[in-house]
Amino acid sequence: MSETPSLPGFSSSRFTFHVSRFISRVRRNHALEHATMHVLSERCHGLRLVGRSSLWGFYIYGDVPTEGVLAAAQEGLRRLRAGQRHMAIHPHCGSNLVVGGTLAGLGASIALIGKPKGCLKQIARLPLAFAAATLGLILAQPLGAAFQAHVTTQPNVGSLRIVGVTREKRAGVLVHHVRTEG
Repeated sequence: MSETPSLPGFSSSRFTFHVSRFISRVRRNHALEHATMHVLSERCHGLRLVGRSSLWGFYIYGDVPTEGVLAAAQEGLRRLRAGQRHMAIHPHCGSNLVVGGTLAGLGASIALIGKPKGCLKQIARLPLAFAAATLGLILAQPLGAAFQAHVTTQPNVGSLRIVGVTREKRAGVLVHHVRTEG
């Protein structure tokens, strides 16, 4: 019988509790990152931004004023607290790419299972592999949003609060770090 892994000085239940708290914190920050991106997109059409969440908040990569990031984060937090759960889901989230890539890869792999004899028979199976991969990408649209809703974001942000925004240039790219607590 296997035991849940634990760290020295921690019982397995304490270890599990701390891990789940960390995961919850990242999921809530991810929801706030998406809500912030939605608000920024509403206020400034045509923005090209990238976001990344962490345990300590989230990062926005792209040319946007620091005051705009702070105001958008505050508005996003307000709207999540008001029950606008849809703000936690973003159509351009990297989670969608993970779901799409996984489904496309699995579909193509399943279509190519087995060892047909001869090069022409192998090539003849490629259209089936392409169709299966395409179906995986089509299914990724609704499944990616569901994956965000149930796995990678948590719109109930609880006691999460914004404690500050810092700005710096990294390799010529403007980066804002929105720091959170709670």
